[in-house]
Amino acid sequence: MTQAMLEMAAPKGSRLQDDDGSKQKQVRKKTVSFSTMPNDRKMNSTAACIAFMMEGCEMKKVRSNSRMYNRYFLLDQDMHWLRWEPSKKDSEKAKLEIKSIKEVRLGKKTPVLRSNGLSDQFPEECAFSIIYGENYESLDLVAATADVVSTWVMGLRYLVSYGRHAVGVIEPSQPSLRTSWIGSVFELADIEKEGQIDVFRATQIIKGLNPGMKASRIELKFKELQKAKDQYGEKINVDIFTEAYCELCTRPEIFFLLVQFSSNKEYLDCKDLMLFVEVEQGVEGVAEEMCKNIIQKYEPSTEGRERGYLSIDGFTHYLLSSECHIFDPQHKEVCQDMTQPLSHYYINSSHNAFLLEDHFWGSSDIGSYIRALRMGCRSLEVVVWDGPESEPLVYMGSSVASQLPFSKVLDVINQYAFESSEYPLILGLVTHCTVYQQKVMAQHIKKILGDKLYTEGPKADEHYLPSPEQLKGRILLKGKKLPPDHPDSDGEVTDEEEGLEMSRRVGAEENDQVNGINIKRPRLCKDLSDLVSLCKSVQFRDFETSKREQKYWEMCSFNEVLANRFANEYPEDFVRYNKRFLSRVYPTPMRIDASNMNPQDFWKCGCQIVAMNFQTPGLMMDLNLGWFRQNGNCGYVLRPAIMREEVSYFSANARDSLPGVSAQLLHIKVISGQNLPKPRGSAAKGDVVEPYVYVEIHGIPADCAEQRTKTVSQNGDNPIFDESFEFQINLPELAALRFVVLDDDYIGDEFIGQYTIPFECLQAGYRHVPLQSLTGEFLPNTMLFVHIAITNRRGGGKAHKRGLSVRKYKKAREYTSTKSTGIKVVDELFRASTQPLREATDLRENVQNALVSFKELCGLTPAANMKQCILTVSSWLLNSERSPGVSVDLSRPYPTMEACGPVPELLRKVLNAYDTMIQTSRTLIESADAVYAKLVQAQRTGLDFHEDLHRIGAKEGLKGRKLQKAMESFAWNITVLKGQADLLKHAKGEALDTLRQIHYAAQSCGLSKNGTVSPEVGGASGTHSLPDSTPIPEADAVSDTGSS
Repeated sequence: MTQAMLEMAAPKGSRLQDDDGSKQKQVRKKTVSFSTMPNDRKMNSTAACIAFMMEGCEMKKVRSNSRMYNRYFLLDQDMHWLRWEPSKKDSEKAKLEIKSIKEVRLGKKTPVLRSNGLSDQFPEECAFSIIYGENYESLDLVAATADVVSTWVMGLRYLVSYGRHAVGVIEPSQPSLRTSWIGSVFELADIEKEGQIDVFRATQIIKGLNPGMKASRIELKFKELQKAKDQYGEKINVDIFTEAYCELCTRPEIFFLLVQFSSNKEYLDCKDLMLFVEVEQGVEGVAEEMCKNIIQKYEPSTEGRERGYLSIDGFTHYLLSSECHIFDPQHKEVCQDMTQPLSHYYINSSHNAFLLEDHFWGSSDIGSYIRALRMGCRSLEVVVWDGPESEPLVYMGSSVASQLPFSKVLDVINQYAFESSEYPLILGLVTHCTVYQQKVMAQHIKKILGDKLYTEGPKADEHYLPSPEQLKGRILLKGKKLPPDHPDSDGEVTDEEEGLEMSRRVGAEENDQVNGINIKRPRLCKDLSDLVSLCKSVQFRDFETSKREQKYWEMCSFNEVLANRFANEYPEDFVRYNKRFLSRVYPTPMRIDASNMNPQDFWKCGCQIVAMNFQTPGLMMDLNLGWFRQNGNCGYVLRPAIMREEVSYFSANARDSLPGVSAQLLHIKVISGQNLPKPRGSAAKGDVVEPYVYVEIHGIPADCAEQRTKTVSQNGDNPIFDESFEFQINLPELAALRFVVLDDDYIGDEFIGQYTIPFECLQAGYRHVPLQSLTGEFLPNTMLFVHIAITNRRGGGKAHKRGLSVRKYKKAREYTSTKSTGIKVVDELFRASTQPLREATDLRENVQNALVSFKELCGLTPAANMKQCILTVSSWLLNSERSPGVSVDLSRPYPTMEACGPVPELLRKVLNAYDTMIQTSRTLIESADAVYAKLVQAQRTGLDFHEDLHRIGAKEGLKGRKLQKAMESFAWNITVLKGQADLLKHAKGEALDTLRQIHYAAQSCGLSKNGTVSPEVGGASGTHSLPDSTPIPEADAVSDTGSS
């Protein structure tokens, strides 16, 4: 970095120093922002950052007594010292030598900034700390905006590295990798070799290299640069072209990330890229060959590909690629167990698929069936009425709606039924035909659907429906069915509630009552009845009757009003009912506008088939379509285990953590947006948008939450949000994350785009989120850039779905306990499990707390992985002039971190924290199997009482509500035992993985001793190597003790 480069990066009109070389009085600027920064101040290089630091700005200096002081900070011209003023110190003491800096921490990562008195006074993104000196003191600062923080952190990190590596000096006469490539692009376009190309051609080139960028924005930039250089005309030279490209196409948030990992250069080499992919993106087993392939695939310059360098443009292309998509690619294929009973899955379902609009005025269209099937729908309904010339018709019963021949509808279903999914299609028949036309229907069904139609009768010795795997390629008819021994060719049946409502809608007569409800008693043709096998429609009476009488192949349909009442008043009963039987929930007839109900309201009760109006876009349809993406969009999603197990306790209205399920923390940083368009329905003039983002969690009531970012003023091209949020997810298997981008400056329409993704499909790390329009189409080149971290989960599709969860410290440890059933022999059994339950909790929590302490001492958040800790520690040691001798002994079963000679007190604390972490991990690994066995044995013994529990309870005098309460407490206890056993098992796996990460990280960072030992852990004693050396104590970092 030369003085000439800095002068070029400095804003026009500012002088870095007087002619005599003395420091010039700086004009204090308020702040600088990536999102609102004038074009000449855009931070698209480290030179620009350092130029800004030399100019200086005002920030708050935070003292250990939690007081803050406004100070003006600037970098000396020789780039050796950081100074601040005014100060009670003399000017020679109010300074910090750059080479003494050990680390620059982004966010509230020291005890001072995390203190209760300050933590809520400023956002995480506006704080940073400089760790310096052999005693690892901290200078804690708060800036006006996150952009100023990014500029200082980027510049300081570069200088810290630059001071160590002389190879970082770049002569101004030597073009960079990027400018050489841009120059070659210009030369190819300059066919006439005039040294100039016309503005239109230049605009098209930049637009082609950056899809989504507006031509008007590029043209305006050319005009600005031509005016600044007094070069007017319709042609531009290579200098203007290069400058325009760099200013327009450098995303500062990605440049900041690149500089973070590239040490002292403005590109990533193969080693840098490996570190980024493994540490930040969480990909396991990253090899050099993989990174070379990434460079070959995404680096635009020939020189970069040949030398193995990834420039800022190549890095941007890589982050925009499908490899860095937020959606885990393993979920693009069927990845769940498809051998469970049909009732154990959520099934993508359409309501009135043939309608284009609302239920009253909407016209019927055969294409709507095709669209629904292509979107993964696995449950359709066909409403059939008598038609002319003995040909049944499909329509809603309104004379306004168009009518479709039943045979034509069947042809389309037969053709497209298995185009998008090979798993069974449930075809619901709502029949309003005479017996004669029902026979015609049966003939059409058999002729058109043929062998695809499943007609095998249910097996009497079975208790559950067949699996989707067993029913591949088959169509199941859902409808009314006559008794198997019915002697006549037709018979009377009760109409389904939904059929009744449709009849009422068109004014049909009501001629009977059941339980006080007027219903029809239509006649059903035996030919049609015989085609219904596994999905016989029956009327629901109550849960107790269903438990006694309902067969597993019978299913009920619920109006959403009734289903909502059950969900609120009998949530446990509803969940229990849906473990064995299929249930379908359909919208109330009051929704004549074809609006949608919230499917989550019924999924949380275990309802498998929630019928949606696919023709109506919006939040509810976003949730439905997003949810069913998680299993290859095959239309089937396996329900959470807690809803499938025969003996388990789950309440749909849970507003707290669940027994035996460990809550996970989801950390989301919304960094920026790209190419956000004006809302389609906006009546506001111009193309300017003022975007903000809502981050929503949908799931059980305990998980539902939302947060929003600030509004970015007049910037839809690359708005910088830079805001972090944290959500606790109590039931991850039923949670979905939704990003919604809205316009704060709207007239008529504020919706810009959205994306909905199941929690289980999230990839950790830096990810791009593609945005969809209101109707579900992906908006071209329109996305959000975010960072995702899920406590104790790795990215790259290899995440542990359960494991150690990191929670905030609590004063007292909470233990999950069993409940009294009131049945003596059963309670004695569960009381005996109290001790192993406490032991399991202690083993997990001790490791958890030790991990959090170690990570905080490293200056990292609880969501960080062990590789990041080791990398951080390694960088501290490298930045020390008197490098302490610290090594990791990989020859031992549990790797130790050892100091060779004296080390600073704070580093000693880090070594102690590491030792505590290893010891607690060892205790867990070596004790887990025995405790696990006790919990599993208690669970199995408890289940032995399950079949006779009702009889035993009655014998002890329990009846009515008391007996029901005993059954619920029993299910709770079994769930607790199983859940805690599973958590302990996964915690052991996480502990072994921590040791594995330590081993590889220690080797890659050069801290290993006896580093050839393989990281294998077996039996009770594990052999693992630890990552690299001890992390720097952040929790104990001493605040700058100088005078203010």
